[in-house]
Amino acid sequence: LVFLLIARLIKDKGVVEYIEAIKSIRDKYPTVQFKILGSYYFGNPSSISKDEVEHWIDDGIIEYLGYTDAVLEEIEKADCIVLPSYREGLSRVLLEAGSMSKPIITTNVTGCRDVVDDSENGYLVPPKDSKSLSEAIEKMIALSNEDRRVMGQKGRIKVINEFDEKIVIKHYLNVINQE
Repeated sequence: LVFLLIARLIKDKGVVEYIEAIKSIRDKYPTVQFKILGSYYFGNPSSISKDEVEHWIDDGIIEYLGYTDAVLEEIEKADCIVLPSYREGLSRVLLEAGSMSKPIITTNVTGCRDVVDDSENGYLVPPKDSKSLSEAIEKMIALSNEDRRVMGQKGRIKVINEFDEKIVIKHYLNVINQE
């Protein structure tokens, strides 16, 4: 299994909680892979340093994929997308993951919970809670391949039914016409 976090490397995206969750369960699941895709963001006060990332790599905690424009190719290679963010607008990463039939683990915050129905197309966890995150990862690991596939399919249906651009544009036009 491959878990993938896609985000700028800042603490507000839940990167530290992801690492803590992995540390707490990795010995139980030595064949499971944990990856991070995203760029450094040194101008941000909550940025993750290169030294921290290199330490995680050296300790065998994660594989760091760096930055790429081929995000969809990396999502395709993953079995589950993880975004333990503290806050989001509507997450494009989660919409893309859902549209590609990938189950999701994310936080129960606006912008993330909008894309995930807990236990249907993924799992919601409280923000800043590495213990709950590790439990959700373990639940995902415990699912059969078929159960993960069905969960991902439910996510695709949700994204198509609720976030297709025609639906969003129609909603915007209705709001504009009411004013």
